[in-house]
Amino acid sequence: MPWKEVINNYWKVKKDTGDYIVSIVHCHNIFRKLLDIDIYLSLRTLDLMGKMDFGMLCKKGAIIMKLIIAEKPDQGSTLASIFKHKKQNGFIEIFPNDVFPQGAYVTWAIGHVCQLVSPEKYQQGWKKWSLDNLPIIPEQFEYEVSKDKAKQFAIIKKLVSDSQVTEIIHAGDAGREGELIIRNILRLTKCHKPMKRLWISSLTANSIKEGFKKLLDEQETRSLFFEAYTRACADWVVGMNASRLYSLLLQKQGFSDVFSVGRVQTPTLALIVKRELEIENFKAEPFWEVLAHFSMNGKKYTGKWQNDGETRVKTKELAEKVAAFCKDKPAEVSEVQSERKEFFPPLLYNLSALQAEANKRFKFSPKKTLDVMQKLYQKGNVSYPRSDSRYVTKEEANTFPEILNKLSHIKDYENFFPLPLASISENKRYVNEKKVTDHYAIIPTEQIPNVMRLSPDEKIIYDLVVTSLIAAHYNKAIAEYTTVTTMVDGRAAFISKGKVQIEEGWRKVLNPKDNDDEPALPKLSEGEQGRTDKVEVKESKTQPPKRYTEGQLITLMKTAGKHIDDKELERILTKTEGLGTEATRAGIITMLKDRLYIEVNKNLVYATAKAKILIEAIGKEILASPEMTAKWEQKLKEISEGSAAPKQFMEQTKKMVIHLISSSMGQATTWTFSEDIRENFAPGKQKGRKQTVTKLGPCKKCDGSVVDKGSFYGCSNYQKNHCNFTISKKILGKNITQKNIKLLLSEGKTELIEGFVNKEKTFNARLFLDEAEKKVKFLWEEKASK
Repeated sequence: MPWKEVINNYWKVKKDTGDYIVSIVHCHNIFRKLLDIDIYLSLRTLDLMGKMDFGMLCKKGAIIMKLIIAEKPDQGSTLASIFKHKKQNGFIEIFPNDVFPQGAYVTWAIGHVCQLVSPEKYQQGWKKWSLDNLPIIPEQFEYEVSKDKAKQFAIIKKLVSDSQVTEIIHAGDAGREGELIIRNILRLTKCHKPMKRLWISSLTANSIKEGFKKLLDEQETRSLFFEAYTRACADWVVGMNASRLYSLLLQKQGFSDVFSVGRVQTPTLALIVKRELEIENFKAEPFWEVLAHFSMNGKKYTGKWQNDGETRVKTKELAEKVAAFCKDKPAEVSEVQSERKEFFPPLLYNLSALQAEANKRFKFSPKKTLDVMQKLYQKGNVSYPRSDSRYVTKEEANTFPEILNKLSHIKDYENFFPLPLASISENKRYVNEKKVTDHYAIIPTEQIPNVMRLSPDEKIIYDLVVTSLIAAHYNKAIAEYTTVTTMVDGRAAFISKGKVQIEEGWRKVLNPKDNDDEPALPKLSEGEQGRTDKVEVKESKTQPPKRYTEGQLITLMKTAGKHIDDKELERILTKTEGLGTEATRAGIITMLKDRLYIEVNKNLVYATAKAKILIEAIGKEILASPEMTAKWEQKLKEISEGSAAPKQFMEQTKKMVIHLISSSMGQATTWTFSEDIRENFAPGKQKGRKQTVTKLGPCKKCDGSVVDKGSFYGCSNYQKNHCNFTISKKILGKNITQKNIKLLLSEGKTELIEGFVNKEKTFNARLFLDEAEKKVKFLWEEKASK
């Protein structure tokens, strides 16, 4: 066996020369030449028996052991899976192979193992929430290990300190946060060993192997750590100071709650509240449309009366007058205009686009989409999920034929093959190295899964990624849009619009629902004559702005620059991704829900009274504006590029916080809040503080009282007798105030409430309590409008 040769040579050289080190080097040379795992294990055995000092081998450079630190346990397992290995407690031992001749260890973080310490760790007096303690700004920021992750940190520290380990491979996610997580751990372990960086965009066996063979030098990604570290410290300063500031000032206004404030969450919330107020303040106005049904030589179609390019009529009288004039009159096609439009396939997905599409089509929350993508990524089925690019490099595009060939054998996709375009490697719409940032667009990898074994959610998301790549290999879609003008009795003009699909192209794969979905029109020619079969007047009301969906919130954050008047700042914010990053946007939306600033009902986003109170208080302070984010992101980008200093950025942040404290404390005495907001405000649960409960009226099922339970009104006796009497806090889009609940319980009906919305129809009504059924019902006093 090879290991015998090693041992025999070791003792022979030692006997001949008496030099322990020479014998070690001689053994090492044989070991390197043979690359045999048996030798490695034999050396370890001899070490344990005391016949060979394995540690000495390492110290003298005979064995160079590498420690790989991944960001998550699953990723660590995946990185080790392509090598022969053995699982240990909290780490994996990789045996010698062609990539790691002396073997390696793989361990992992569990996300953010380290966190910035709390204020009282700097100064005990900062523990108390007091305006006198502000601003809270440490001289030097400190990190500590999270208590729930201390065990894994101890394992990492032990491995880092192991004398056998001579080099660290940083294998965190290839992005800012991954950079911060692993480097913070190494800082707390006081590690000064050489480090390399694994930077890959997928977890397939090929990508992992190539990544380990082409490791980056540590300094190539160091500036990303400086950016992420500075971002974290600045966010801590803003969050700690602004949250305490507004919570304490609003407490004086009678709002006893914690009002969390953040650099990204607050501008996002401001945009949501702005839309909420636009909806609440919207005054619906009636309008009428005149519709005519035409018959031209047996061809039937419909048109809208138009006057000076406007189809809406402001008075019912005029609409009825036009309808009466057109009834049973002759009609003639006076003009036919046709225009062909070409539609290119959509770009490949980045995370924001994928989250928006999954929400639009399947009502997936952004967080759910990211979580599912992460699972697919860790299985090696898709590329890095948090990418902000929608483009690929030519090198990556050259791998598509192989991937698509494998996909063509899957039943769900076989009908899309053969592809009209064999390759898109020369297509600049998708292949643009200048627009590839840290990662390329999200694509399926060559590691094709058994689709039938994917979970239902994984199958949906995987299908979106796959079909986007397939569609990119299809031709453009072509449609013809036609506008027909029909004259009734030579005087009244009616407009009809229609669309005909000329070439299906990529729509065969994706078949999206168009916003401009027009009905098909019969083929009509100028001069054709016929009759007006029927004329009707349709009454409608102007509609308020639509609520954002969760998917639209992601897009809103991504394109927040559109809400800025300053063109230079708009350019900056657009360039620097908007509000938040691909990795953080889903978390920000989840945070807004958890902190009771927004509610999501049937995928529609509602701002709560708590949100309105905070944004009203912040007012025009820069903290609530996308402008501030634009300036911050520009500076942070410069830090990541190495052209700006973190220290200077932190000084600017401190000045902004000091100004915010001074300004807000001065303005707080002028704050005013409407009675409606005060009545709808429901304080969250405070630790160590008993919540005061306001009784709104008697329960209609037992002897209890109806109280505000946060998201609904319910009986105070629920814990005592399980009384299930409840009243919804939001009915058909309208918040039901405490004032109206009191009226409902005492007098049997509420005030007239305007603006209920049901299937896009708006109506006004009172609510009344059906005593027999113990249910709240509508009491109409005005005719519902269509």
